[in-house]
Amino acid sequence: MNHKKPSTVLLPQQPRTALATLALGIVLATASLAPGQAQASQDLAQSKMCLTCHQVDKKVVGPAFKDVAARYKGDKTAEAKLAAKIKAGGKGSWGEIPMPAQNVTEDEAKQLAKWVLSK
Repeated sequence: MNHKKPSTVLLPQQPRTALATLALGIVLATASLAPGQAQASQDLAQSKMCLTCHQVDKKVVGPAFKDVAARYKGDKTAEAKLAAKIKAGGKGSWGEIPMPAQNVTEDEAKQLAKWVLSK
C-alpha cells in the first residue's frame, strides 16, 4: 500500500509573488500617505503663517484647531465652509477679533481646512 500525503493546492510561484508584492505595496502606501499629508499640511500652515494666531491644542489669538474641528464635527459641509473662511476671512464666529482674508489658493484653503478638521 502506497500512502501519499494529500497535496496542498498552491498557486504557481509567479502569481503568488505578484499578489504578495501588490498587498505589501498597498499596505506601505496607505501607512505612509497619512503622515506625509499631515506633515505637508502642517508645513503649509506654517508657511502661510496660520500658526502665528492658531495652535493645534490651545487658543492663541484665534481658536485652537482642535476646537474648530470639534465645532464642525458631523457637519458634512464643514470642509467647504472652513476653506471659504480661510480664504475670505471672518469675524464673530469665535469672538470679536477678526481673521483677515488669507493669501491662499482654493486648493491650499481646502488642504488647510481638511487638516484643521482632522485635529
